[in-house]
Amino acid sequence: MSAPSLSAPAAREPIHTRRVTCQGFRRADGLWDIEGHLTDVKSYGFHTEERGHLEPGTPIHQMWMRLTVDDKLTVRAVEAVTEHSPYKACGSITPRFQQLVGLRIGPGWTRAVKERLGGPKGCTHLVELLGPLATTAFQTVYPILAREAAEHAKTAGKPAQDDGKRPALLNMCHIFDSNGEVVRKHWPAHYTGGENEDAREEAAE
Repeated sequence: MSAPSLSAPAAREPIHTRRVTCQGFRRADGLWDIEGHLTDVKSYGFHTEERGHLEPGTPIHQMWMRLTVDDKLTVRAVEAVTEHSPYKACGSITPRFQQLVGLRIGPGWTRAVKERLGGPKGCTHLVELLGPLATTAFQTVYPILAREAAEHAKTAGKPAQDDGKRPALLNMCHIFDSNGEVVRKHWPAHYTGGENEDAREEAAE
């Protein structure tokens, strides 16, 4: 059975394509590299003030970013590169992204990024790339550490159970709502919902 997809579109022609690719890597030194690549291309040729004529498919923007983080998702190192841009000076802002070093990816990340690199203090496209990089960091680090913790508990003969610590996923989306079934099942210490329907029915009998 094929996965759900969008409905068939109206007649149309392609104009602009933005591609964002993010990857997470575990390093031999115990840290993690989270890398992002952003490109913007047009389906038509056009003239630019500083780069002259660009053929269809030539990147108007092409940026790279690498965040090196530790197990707690604290940024330990940053590398930002602007390979293609409309203006030659676009890449001159990349050193300012070193201001991310020391920040922790988690609650308040977006606000902290905007405070340091928002508007004229940064590059719009590199700042936008930091959003998917942050979620990629979480998807890279958290599942591996959680799996290893569970394997360690199993090896030590301890039951895999809720350790009482606040789960990083708690209230990050509707499926991890502290009132919801997933939290009730996996992290009962953090469940804030009431009794389930069966319990209410039993109490009423």
